[in-house]
Amino acid sequence: MKNLTNILLALLFLAVAALFILHFTGNKKSSTANDTEFAAGSVAEGVAFVNIDTVVIKFNMYADRREELLEKQRKAEAELNSKGSQYERGVKDFQDKVNKGLVTRATAAEMEQSLLQQQQELVNLRDQLQSNLLEEDQVMNRQILEYITTYLEENKDKYKYQYVLGKSFGGQVLYADSAMDITQHVVDGLNAKYLTEKKK
Repeated sequence: MKNLTNILLALLFLAVAALFILHFTGNKKSSTANDTEFAAGSVAEGVAFVNIDTVVIKFNMYADRREELLEKQRKAEAELNSKGSQYERGVKDFQDKVNKGLVTRATAAEMEQSLLQQQQELVNLRDQLQSNLLEEDQVMNRQILEYITTYLEENKDKYKYQYVLGKSFGGQVLYADSAMDITQHVVDGLNAKYLTEKKK
């Protein structure tokens, strides 16, 4: 499951990068005095970029949601382990009774059938729990992406960008001038907005 989570996290970063490239546009407007240094570097082209990995990892909403998801994963693993242990005890008990000749062949066949059914239920439970966690992870990632997208749209006048590119290691943006980097501005803004909403 940890490998699945790592794979999903990598896919999230790639998806965010692709969506940033494809979807962010805005009108060129004047910036505030506090952003003069940043604006001078990006106004000419109307393009800015964020380091996707940094934005997502430093975004407090991501940390909170990831912790919630990990807690659900721990509970799912505990449930699966508990039922798995119960199944293993049943198998051991079955083998012990059969080896000692304590049950008839008919009873042994019934016990074996019951164990096969338990095994199938265990496999189904594992698949269902994995499917549920995967779906929740996808929903969480979409919610975070939507939050970031909304924030960038709300603040396009502040940063004067027409495009925001997502830069990540191995992504499609191989180089970007650091004068166009709004990563820290976005992280700070996202966390401030999220903290305000969380307090309500």
